[in-house]
Amino acid sequence: MASKHDLRRVQRSLRRDLADRFPGAAGAAAELLPKGLKPATVGGYLPMGGELDPGPVLKVLQGRGALLALPVCLAPASPLIFRAYCQGDGLAPDAMGLPAPTEAAASVTPDVLIIPLLAFDRRGGRLGQGGGFYDRTLEALRRQGRVLAIGLAYAGLEVEEAPMIEHDQSLDAILTETGYIVPQRT
Repeated sequence: MASKHDLRRVQRSLRRDLADRFPGAAGAAAELLPKGLKPATVGGYLPMGGELDPGPVLKVLQGRGALLALPVCLAPASPLIFRAYCQGDGLAPDAMGLPAPTEAAASVTPDVLIIPLLAFDRRGGRLGQGGGFYDRTLEALRRQGRVLAIGLAYAGLEVEEAPMIEHDQSLDAILTETGYIVPQRT
């Protein structure tokens, strides 16, 4: 199995290529959300580096009554927090310099979390950017109660086995432009 570092390099290049080749993938993925998925609060993200845009998915869930939220990094080694967000709300750089809702926005706890991916496997394994933000965040949210972690990715980012170590948090589902995958745990 390739090292995480090597796999990230390969997958970043592949993801950029897939983003160029499949501009309608985000809309196609949104159409494949399970009809019964009606969260109270959904945590999304602002796409970067060829990440699949969660906008269409978030719009569908908002139409089902969900409050939308975006992540905020308060400190590099801490879990992300989430603040309510509506299209057009002001954004300001967080501790990592990424655009995030300001302190004026209400802090919320998502019951569904949409997570960007570099790679995923059919067992719910995932590979992210390498900062551990979503691992820390999922661990903290799961200690508080039930959260559904849905990875959002191009189908072409699937790998046979995503390299996982002890602290890595797995996904409850993966949504791609070709399907909604519920992992088969061994």
